[in-house]
Order: sequence, then structure tokens, then C-alpha cells
Amino acid sequence: MGTPTHPKPVKLFAALLSNQADLFGSVEGDLVGLLGPIDSSTRTLPWEVTDYYCEEMGSGLLRRFVSFSPLISPEVLPEIKLGTQGLEEKYRRIEDEKRGRRVNIDPGYLDAGKVVLASTKDASHRICLRSGIYAETTLLFHDGSFHPYGHAYPDYLWPETLSFFAALRSLYLSQLRQSAPTREKEHKAE
Repeated sequence: MGTPTHPKPVKLFAALLSNQADLFGSVEGDLVGLLGPIDSSTRTLPWEVTDYYCEEMGSGLLRRFVSFSPLISPEVLPEIKLGTQGLEEKYRRIEDEKRGRRVNIDPGYLDAGKVVLASTKDASHRICLRSGIYAETTLLFHDGSFHPYGHAYPDYLWPETLSFFAALRSLYLSQLRQSAPTREKEHKAE
């Protein structure tokens, strides 16, 4: 019989989507207030993966990934997703009675072996965590790099995105090594 243990901390990131490049700075500032300092990011990339968001958000969408310095417990992913939804609401537009998001914020986390995304949408490959928040493993790390798992979104397979996650994994492993003595003391005290 296995014994439940505390999960290792994970590295939090967010995928931002908007057609207003100047909005990213404000959103990132709000994310820092919610999640802590940003420690890495991608450049802003054109996003023409699907027209799924066009009616709500318009055309000319841009993608940007950012990660946050503090390591977190994976158990708090639902609260983080709910918090980012609050930020999406803050930036909602109201034009001629039409409400639409100006930014989409999808949080997720990375550990040594995978990239996990949070979602409000159920699907056969997602697991309900709580509060209507689901999780899906999107990328798996093996043979020295990240590879798609199941229903990975195309923009998670872009070379720049995979490079971002590879560098983020290295940063995460370094942070994990540095925090190991502190975590050991905390677990012994319990």
C-alpha cells in the first residue's frame, strides 16, 4: 500500500493571448501581483492556430508565455485558474452590448516530467480538480526534450515554445535543488 506524500513544488507559467500587444504589460503587472515576479518569457508571437477566439477577441491574435519565480504546490492550480479568470474579467470590453475578452490567460505548471494546463472545459483527456477546474497533461519530457501528449495545442509545439519550456525546466530543476534543504526541514517538522 502506498502512503500519500506532499507533492514536490512546481513551476508556474501563464499563456497570454490578445490582439493588443500593448495590453500584455498591464496584464503581466496584474499577474505579478497575483502570482509573484516574472522570471522568464517568450517574445510576442503571431497566433493563427485557429479561428476559435476570433468572434470574441478579434483577429490578429498574439501569444506570449511568461513564468513566475516562486515555486508552488500543484494543489493550488484551481485557485490560480480562478484568479486569472478574475483578471480576464477585469480586461473585458463592452462595445455595443457585446462583451468579449481582450485577453485570455491560461495558467499551467511544469515539473521535471510534464507540462500541465488548467481549463474550465471538461473533455475526455482532462481530470476535474475542483471548483469546475480541470487539468490536462499537454507535454511529456523524455529522451531529453518535451513531446506532445494526447491533445497538445499546436502553439505548444512551436520551436520557440518548446525552447521556452526546456529553459524553464532547467530553471525549475535549479530552483528545486536550491530549495531541497528547506523542504526537507519542513517535512521533518510535520
